[in-house]
Amino acid sequence: MSGLAALCFLLLQTGACGFEILGWFFRGKSLTHEDITERAILNTTVQVCRALALAEGKDFTFPPQPFTAQGVAAACSAPKSSKSFRQAIQKVIFWNVRVDLRYALNASFHFDEESFIEGRRIITVGIQAVKASNKKENFEAARQNLGQCLHPLQDFYSHSNWVELGNQFPNPNLIRSDTSIGNIADKSRATCRNCDGKDCRNNILEDIIAEGILTSGYFGVVPFVSTKPKGKCSHGGAVDQTSTIQPKGGINKDTVDSSHGFLHSEAANMAIAATSALLEDIRRAAGDKPFLQMMGISRGSNKALCFVIDTTGSMADDIATVSNVTASIINSKVGTEDEPSVYILVPFNDPGFGPLKKTTDPEVFKNTINSLSAAGGGDVPEMSLSALQLALAGAPSSSEIFLFTDAPAKDAHLKSTIIALIERTETVVNFMITTSTATNRLRRSEQQHTRIAAADAQLYRDLAQTSGGQAIEVTKSELLEASSIITDSSSSSLVTLLQATRNQADNFLFIVDETVTNVRIYITGSSITFTLISPTGESQQSSDTTGSLITSSQSVGNFQTLRIIKQVGQWEIKMVSTNPYSLKVIGQSPIDFLFDFVEVSQGVFTGFDVLETRPKAGKGASKCELDEALKSSSRN
Repeated sequence: MSGLAALCFLLLQTGACGFEILGWFFRGKSLTHEDITERAILNTTVQVCRALALAEGKDFTFPPQPFTAQGVAAACSAPKSSKSFRQAIQKVIFWNVRVDLRYALNASFHFDEESFIEGRRIITVGIQAVKASNKKENFEAARQNLGQCLHPLQDFYSHSNWVELGNQFPNPNLIRSDTSIGNIADKSRATCRNCDGKDCRNNILEDIIAEGILTSGYFGVVPFVSTKPKGKCSHGGAVDQTSTIQPKGGINKDTVDSSHGFLHSEAANMAIAATSALLEDIRRAAGDKPFLQMMGISRGSNKALCFVIDTTGSMADDIATVSNVTASIINSKVGTEDEPSVYILVPFNDPGFGPLKKTTDPEVFKNTINSLSAAGGGDVPEMSLSALQLALAGAPSSSEIFLFTDAPAKDAHLKSTIIALIERTETVVNFMITTSTATNRLRRSEQQHTRIAAADAQLYRDLAQTSGGQAIEVTKSELLEASSIITDSSSSSLVTLLQATRNQADNFLFIVDETVTNVRIYITGSSITFTLISPTGESQQSSDTTGSLITSSQSVGNFQTLRIIKQVGQWEIKMVSTNPYSLKVIGQSPIDFLFDFVEVSQGVFTGFDVLETRPKAGKGASKCELDEALKSSSRN
């Protein structure tokens, strides 16, 4: 059980629609959809990594039991992937348990009411969708489809009588569309008798067991209204109103306290094995490395490095510089733990943008960028946000995008769409804004190097702030230096200690604990002064180049970065400026956390549902977060 943060989002009553949801809430009693899914993913991933290691002639050491995302990632020689691995598992589980909200009363999604053909169709169609998404390298969609088809697969073993029939292995035909699921009970055939009070051990009829007839329970939540045919089994439980109608009781094995809870462990373990078999089928179709990418594991970074580049005429004297900058960024990551799994390029002009070009080969990618040429453009604004939208839609979650331009956005109306995409994909966007050459754009007789208007620059600043990136304004000659500084901020072990934007003087506090190293402060803006105060009360002014708190400082354009000494405790920085500015403090740490916002569920069952976007204005929401280090220590 992972205790993953996103699983705070659902608190369904009594496990009415399947295996219980929140394992940490019912700790020590029953296995849940979360447990089943995570155990199967961890088990399968270990086997995939073992096969890869053996194929490469390398030794493989199994991680300690019980398996954890951190342990499995380390065994796969990808320790820095532990967070993205946890996130991938979290997403699969999220879409798994969301079936209970979206399709709570749809029998096919739970194999209730003997809907075996319909339930299998959901599984097999979902498997095909996962395979198609993997081929397109759309791993986010693959995880969504995987979670949705795992829910009915797992429910089959709790809601049907497969275990009661004495089967020792999963039903292999649930993941195949061209075979028989089994000997399904006729709609008119009785399958159950009344339970003996609360004892439902023997409520399935003897002839059903003897003949190997497959059946499942009926389920309904409206009192005195039932579609259960005469003689059929019920799901059972306090929520199921059909269980009060003869034959009374139920057959579900969702928890150890369910009607057939004495078989809960057998059903849950069967569901784990069935989930592993489905994952193995997807692995065979995708291949080992794409399967691991779907699961967020890469020996480098399981992210994309994406460049969105302005190719209008004013960039003609600048394309070579951009090529050098991008080559510098790429070279800084190749062969390191932060090497991206894929490289993406999206050029833009006016009125066109794209196409998106993707490759896993850094040399091919550099050659693609080198082949760019600048021409056209017409008026000053360009289609920068349309190109950024294309990049955000095509890149994996938690990627990094660098957008190079010297012009304002013609498509500023896309701002809200871009913000939604940034928040959904958790992608960092850095804007490298250079001065434009007026003669190239406006055909004037005299060249003028001009910065874009304040309002236009603010749009880029707002988007950078939303993503956790920077909006850096420099001359073209300063571009390489600025980019070399900003690439330091893309390590996979970086954590953000503080981030804020202001247009007035303000004081900010941030805490450095024992785990944090290499603390840096990023400041963007003009005409800014500050005072930095350490936990011991020692201070240093921005004008003081001999102080002991700041170990190094670099400035280029409107961007300044500071490295400070390691001192545990609460720091303060007092900013003075009348112009807009941004402040960000980062450091390296093995501790991080995952969080989601949740809101009250509007479905049949009470509880909470995770939000896919930020909370709506005027509506209550809660933030659910768990410290990964604490979770890891509690699991081990």
